[in-house]
Amino acid sequence: MIDHLYRWYPVYTNSRAEKKAYQELQRKGIEAYLPLRKEWKQWSDRKKLVEEPLFKSYLFVRISNKEHAEVFMTQGISRFLYFSGKIAIMPDKQMEDLKLLMASGEDLELIEHDIQPGEKVLVNAGPFKGMIAELVSIKNKKSLVLKLENLGYAIEVKTSMAYIAPLK
Repeated sequence: MIDHLYRWYPVYTNSRAEKKAYQELQRKGIEAYLPLRKEWKQWSDRKKLVEEPLFKSYLFVRISNKEHAEVFMTQGISRFLYFSGKIAIMPDKQMEDLKLLMASGEDLELIEHDIQPGEKVLVNAGPFKGMIAELVSIKNKKSLVLKLENLGYAIEVKTSMAYIAPLK
């Protein structure tokens, strides 16, 4: 039995192919959503504001079951995401909330790690790159208090949560 209900599905794209896959889906008449955020990129000779995908290698399609094959055969699409052995479905409310959040214009930042105060972290970017520290507290997403290894001092660091990673 074919289900004709339209639902949102997350799909995984080939590396750095989100925009091309999105355009190809649009060309095929398939409803798709690619959340983009503006980000400053620095090259050796210039700085430029570019649109980058919020979720690397992901985009969302709103299709019925009969369109799964068409999406899968789209250039740039690697696979559907699975959860508990079934193709993952995104609730309509979550997609509406995501679109509303993206439309708000807020400076969004994805944090891939769940780091808690007391954990040892490695600073991956900025002036403290390569430094090992202990996360003391998070004042906000751009201001962290780190206890620097070997110094014994805690210092408030204006850096992004995205620039630290848990120490393995």
